[in-house]
Amino acid sequence: MVHVIGGGLAGSEAAWQAASMGVRVTLCEMRPNRPTAVHQTDRLAELVCSNSFRGDKLENAVGLLKEEMRRMGSLVMEVGDRTRVPAGTALAVDRERFAEEVTTAVQAHPLITVKRIEIEAIPAGHTPVEPAIIATGPLTSECLSADIAAFVGTDHLYFYDAISPIVLAETIDWTRAFRASRWGGVSPEPASDASPGQESGDYVNCPLTADEYDRFYNAVTTAESATVHDFDQTKFFEGCLPIEVMASRGRDTLRFGPMKPVGLIDPRVARQPYAVVQLRQDNLAGEHFSLVGFQTQLKWGEQDRVLRLIPGLERAEFVRYGMIHRNTYINAPTVLRETWQTRQRADLFVAGQLSGVEGYVESAASGLMAGLNAAALVHSREPLVAPRTTALGALAYYVSHADAHNYQPTNITFGIMPPLPQAPKRRAARRLATAERALHDLAVWRADVGLKHDAQSTPIVS
Repeated sequence: MVHVIGGGLAGSEAAWQAASMGVRVTLCEMRPNRPTAVHQTDRLAELVCSNSFRGDKLENAVGLLKEEMRRMGSLVMEVGDRTRVPAGTALAVDRERFAEEVTTAVQAHPLITVKRIEIEAIPAGHTPVEPAIIATGPLTSECLSADIAAFVGTDHLYFYDAISPIVLAETIDWTRAFRASRWGGVSPEPASDASPGQESGDYVNCPLTADEYDRFYNAVTTAESATVHDFDQTKFFEGCLPIEVMASRGRDTLRFGPMKPVGLIDPRVARQPYAVVQLRQDNLAGEHFSLVGFQTQLKWGEQDRVLRLIPGLERAEFVRYGMIHRNTYINAPTVLRETWQTRQRADLFVAGQLSGVEGYVESAASGLMAGLNAAALVHSREPLVAPRTTALGALAYYVSHADAHNYQPTNITFGIMPPLPQAPKRRAARRLATAERALHDLAVWRADVGLKHDAQSTPIVS
């Protein structure tokens, strides 16, 4: 038996992987009995921030990680591919269908039992044949969070994370906005909500003149933020900064960040805008669009006022405003092994954002390996460590070996993978070569450790 605590991306993937190896799993999720500040449903694997799983090409590190997960039989990737929506070269999903399909798959698995209860403390030490995986995510409840803090000591850390607003597509002013992807790139699938007379492209673009940008910038920098309680020095992950934090760093920070106009031409004036706000389709029906890179902690009334200064959104209906929430994680290098086991207890695993990774895909990837390794313990086998030359292995190595004195959650990047001995000079060619090496090494490793057989044929082990 494997105990999984938390039904997010990591917990759902971990439960699926362990069950696919013939091991019985109990998955405990506290929702809906104990809601969180940002979850809106009781579904497993609910996406509370963006609906994007980011780049899907092998020249992109997260694209490589996704491909490795596909080859490892990832439930998250299988459902993600099936529920994708147009997003250029990125993988974005219909968030409602995605969570619904993951929930259905997990609950229907004959070896998985889902319990809707809150776990308030780390499970007591079990024998190696009954390991536990904690995958409670960035919104770990107070009781369990306190127990984790006691377990890991003073290295238990947290920071605040912000999420983007979503608007109703039919309320966008198409006389001001236009459809386009940067540099004319398009998705292999057509956009489902294209309005008559609109150009093709996966993003809705709201262009700003210099004067319009100045008005927006001044409004953002003078708007009132929501009060942050129980923490006197707010810390944000650099890859997910609120727009007001970015704006405070200088007038042009937004224009060279989420509002960069590079690669876009406004068809009304046949030239590049001074700045632009991009919106990405949030579901297959195309009725919801999220503001790309516009995470914010502004008060909702202030968001309503400030965001309506964006051309095309003057009369927009906001389906959801941005919000801020606490993101709990451990100082992974002091706590975890490469197998996602804790150093103190071999029968205890930590996965997902709680483990010190950042991003949907990275969270699911850690759950995938934790689930396989928990099942390995039940089968009295050695836990698995993917080669460092793979994205799966590089992520596990970084989490368990990074500098513990200034640790911050990380996304997968080519920078944490070993360099090629004879690397091509061009960056694109170098990245593609790194990805090809990774997939080759993954295939060899899977054959070596016996993962090429049909996992479902493994005898059931409690």
